[in-house]
Amino acid sequence: MKTLIVIQARRGSRRFPNKVMMPLKGKPLLIRMIERIRAAKVDFEIVVATTIEPLDDSIRQICRDIGVKCYSGHPTDLLDRHYRAAAGERADVVVKIPSDCPLIDPAVITKVLEYYFSHAAEYDFVSNLHPASYPDGNDVEVMSMQVLEQAWREAEKPFEREHTTPFIWEWPERFRIGNVRWETGLDYSRSHRWTIDYPEDYHFISTVYDRLWTRERPVFSMDDILDLLELEPAIAALNEKYAGEYWYRDYLHELRTIRPLRPRATHEHQG
Repeated sequence: MKTLIVIQARRGSRRFPNKVMMPLKGKPLLIRMIERIRAAKVDFEIVVATTIEPLDDSIRQICRDIGVKCYSGHPTDLLDRHYRAAAGERADVVVKIPSDCPLIDPAVITKVLEYYFSHAAEYDFVSNLHPASYPDGNDVEVMSMQVLEQAWREAEKPFEREHTTPFIWEWPERFRIGNVRWETGLDYSRSHRWTIDYPEDYHFISTVYDRLWTRERPVFSMDDILDLLELEPAIAALNEKYAGEYWYRDYLHELRTIRPLRPRATHEHQG
């Protein structure tokens, strides 16, 4: 089976334009994130799914420079963009990792993918988000190409098109949903914000990179970050006012299931 990780990235973000191009230790955030994804110990290919907008020519150039495939598609229908990028690469298994996760731990990617592969006959969709437990910014969602195509054909609500996967995890009666929990038993998903939507998030992430990134060890771990924050709690304070903030806050009146999904429909594994 061909496993494809799709990273959706564009420069025209509403809340923080150009965030994927912000520098982290001398290179754009998107490159640093791809470095971390490439360190996962599973066989996969990567495609960056950007938009057809001229503004995103620089993303296409980055992909050429580092040898990563790039697909250009719809600016706001991310489900369409994700599906067409995967279909163009003839993927069997499709992984969604958003471009706002530059601190994602490769070990987390490996755990979620290995769990999906070992239970492929049991689940249509596996993630570490329903419910979430890892520090926010370690998002991994895995699905078969057939399930992604069903969502692409049938999803109609704007938030289903904009956020790619809600049509799948919102219907646990229809799709078999699996979840990987952090093996520590802790839940840092609302207290530790390692994603980027605001300038404060960038200040936090760039500070972490300044402290931990070295040429000899460019891919530091989640535990390294947690150790750093314990030693220097002022770093976590840089963006703590946004901790626990999620995209779906504007759609709660439309969502059927959110945090957690119904127990009978969601099966969990301690990652």
